[in-house]
Amino acid sequence: MRLSPRATTVQAPEIICSRCSGVCNNKVKELGIRIPRPVGQGPSRFLPEEEILQVGTEDSNMHSMFADAFSDMGRLDNITLVMVFHPQYLESFLKTQHYLLQMDGPLPASYQHYIGIMAAARHQCSYLVNQHVNDFIQSGGDQKWLNGLENAPLKLRNLGELNKLLAHRPWLITKEHIEQLLKTGEHSWSLAELIHAVVLLAHYHSLASFTFGCGISPEVHSDGGHTFRPPSVGNYCICDITNGNHRGDESRHTAGSLSSDSSFEVEVLMEKMKLLQECRDEEEASQEEMATRFEREKTESMLTFAIEDEDPPPGREVSKHFEDTSYGYKDFSRRGMHVPTFRVQDFSWEDHGYSLVNRLYPDVGQLLDEKFHIAYNLTYNTMAMHNDVDTSTLRRAIWNYVHCMFGIRYDDYDYGEINQLLDRSFKVYIKNVVCSPEKTTKRMYDSFWRQFRHSEKVHVNLLLMEARMQAELLYALRAITWYMT
Repeated sequence: MRLSPRATTVQAPEIICSRCSGVCNNKVKELGIRIPRPVGQGPSRFLPEEEILQVGTEDSNMHSMFADAFSDMGRLDNITLVMVFHPQYLESFLKTQHYLLQMDGPLPASYQHYIGIMAAARHQCSYLVNQHVNDFIQSGGDQKWLNGLENAPLKLRNLGELNKLLAHRPWLITKEHIEQLLKTGEHSWSLAELIHAVVLLAHYHSLASFTFGCGISPEVHSDGGHTFRPPSVGNYCICDITNGNHRGDESRHTAGSLSSDSSFEVEVLMEKMKLLQECRDEEEASQEEMATRFEREKTESMLTFAIEDEDPPPGREVSKHFEDTSYGYKDFSRRGMHVPTFRVQDFSWEDHGYSLVNRLYPDVGQLLDEKFHIAYNLTYNTMAMHNDVDTSTLRRAIWNYVHCMFGIRYDDYDYGEINQLLDRSFKVYIKNVVCSPEKTTKRMYDSFWRQFRHSEKVHVNLLLMEARMQAELLYALRAITWYMT
C-alpha cells in the first residue's frame, strides 16, 4: 500500500525563494512588517541542523514522500524531517497516520483530532496539541470543545479514564473499563469506534515520546516556535525563515564527537554482544532463573529515573484537555505497587492483538504490524564507525526493556542481557522517554551512546516509540478480549 500523490505538490524551495525575493528585498522594510524568526535552529533541539536533510536536497523517492505528507497534512512538520533519517520506517509511519486520520473510519475527523489532543496533553506535549487544535478546527470541529474537556461531548469525556490509564499505567485497565464505554446508551461507544480510539490514543502517547526524545522543535509558525527579537532578517529569504531552514552561525556539539571516557564505548558494547551470543549458544538458563531475572530487571527499572528538579505543573493551554493532572507513571514506584506480569505467551500482538484490530478496524492491524516489524528489524549493520555488525541482540534488549517496564515478559528471553547491554545512562534516557517523556532533557540525550551517530539515536527513539505503542495496545486489547468473552 502506498500513498497516492494528489494534485497538490511541493514546489522546490529555490523556486519559491526566487518568487518572493522581491518581497524580501523591497517590501518588508518599506511596509514595516515584523518578520518572525525561529527560536531554535532546525527541526530538533538535540540534533545539529547540518546533519538533518535539507528540504530541496532530497532524491525523487523522498520528494514524492514529502509531497504526499504535505498534501495530507498541509505541512511538512519537523517530526517528518527527523524521521527521514530512516525512509523505510517513515513511509510506513506516514501510511499508518494517513489511514488513521484521512481515510473513512469508525470515528469522524473532529473526534479523531480531539482524541489526538487528549492523548498528547497527557504528556504535556504542546507541539502535538497545537497541531491537532489546528487540524480540529480545519475539520470543522466545534471550537467550544477547545475551551476544556468539560465542554466536549460526554462520549469523549468518558474516554478520559482510559486515556489516563493507557498513558501512564496500562496494566490497570480491566474489562470493566471497557464495559463502561460500551454499555448501551446515548453516549456509548461501538467496538469499532473504541478500537479506533485506542489506536489513536496509543499512537499519540508514543509519538509524544518520540517528540520529546528527539527534542523536536515547534515550527516557526507555531506557538513557541518564533520570536520577533533581533537578529533581524538580514540576508535570509523569508522562505528560509518560515521553514526554519536557515543555518545558525554557532557550531553545535554532535553525538559523534569523541571524549576520552567514551573512546572505547562502542568496542566494549560490541564485545559484550559477541560474548552473549556465544554463551547463548553454549548454555541456556532454566525457566525459574529466567523468571527471576525478569523480576529483578522489572524491579530495578522502577527505580531508574534521573534526579531532576520538579517540573512546574502543566500550563492551562495543555492541562485543560485532560483531568487528574497529578496522575503519572512516577507515582508507581513511590507507592510501591506491584506490576502484574503480562506473559506474551498468553496474549501476544502476533496471535491475538493483530487479528482483533484487523477484524474491527480493517487494514489497520496490517499497517501497525508492518510498522512494528520495520522498527524492530531495521538495521544498516553498522554501529558508530563499525560496519558488518549484527545488531539484533541490542535491538531486542531495547525493545524488551521497554516491555519489561510495563510488566510484559517473554518467557524465551534472558533478561540478564539487558543489564549487560544497556548502561545506566541509557536506561535513564529510555525510562524517561517512555514513561515521562516531558522530563527528557538534552543532557540525557547527550549522555548515552556518545560515539554513535545521531541517526542511530533517532533509530533508538523509533524502537522506544513502537515498543511503547505495542505495550499499550496489548493491555487495551487484552481487556477488550476479556469483555468480548
